[in-house]
Amino acid sequence: MKDKVIIITGASSGIGKALAFAFGQEGAKIVVTGRKETALLEVSQALQQAGIENLPVVADVSIEADNRKVVEATIQQFGRIDVLINNAGISMRAMFEDCDSEVLKKIMDINFFGAVYATKYALPYIKASKGSIVGVSSIAGFRGLPVRFGYSASKFALNGFLEALRTELLHEGVHVLTACPGFTASNIRVASLGADGNVKGESMRDEGKMMSAEEVAQHILGAVKKRKRELILTTQGKLTVFLNKWLPSLTDKLVFNTLAKEKDSPLKKK
Repeated sequence: MKDKVIIITGASSGIGKALAFAFGQEGAKIVVTGRKETALLEVSQALQQAGIENLPVVADVSIEADNRKVVEATIQQFGRIDVLINNAGISMRAMFEDCDSEVLKKIMDINFFGAVYATKYALPYIKASKGSIVGVSSIAGFRGLPVRFGYSASKFALNGFLEALRTELLHEGVHVLTACPGFTASNIRVASLGADGNVKGESMRDEGKMMSAEEVAQHILGAVKKRKRELILTTQGKLTVFLNKWLPSLTDKLVFNTLAKEKDSPLKKK
């Protein structure tokens, strides 16, 4: 990773922030993006204090022009792009029948189209460097989760996009990684949207029992180095993907029962 140029979207907290430090500590030059300027600049300053060369760019991945701006700023500053990590994401928690359709649109704009836009503008430079495109997806991209239908839909879409892109670029020397953390201790559940589109403001799960964002970042760093096509994390995550493929009806029941135990879950057994 020495002197490689890495763009990380959604880098002002959680997995994105941890990725910035993980790649930066390997000698990479880091471009961090995010919507919240204050938080982003704090991350940039912390990276600088750690001796990591970086460029903060305030940008909203759901706005196509912002993604063009990020790529242009990166090229102007560093002259190349080696790795794009599509990490920016948002979650939601509501039953489909109760949920405003605008919530689904917002989730798709950030989680799916954000990755599409960023990849569109970075791709020519990544082809030139024969670098990597990473999508931080989720186990919810393999197995639909109740009460998170919009999040699951966005991650299924992201997985399909990355798989198609990987195949298109099969003979171009470009590496495409689909990274799927399990439940990770980050602020994504605290910042998740409710049925009315407002932020929930609290986690419904025990964050202390989850894999840390720093652990996830190290796994993704290793997968990029090895140019792996897929990364599925946590025992629960691997088991869920396996069971959903071979015993889907049983997995329906297991997933329902597990998520029905969450704090204030709207799932009810009949």
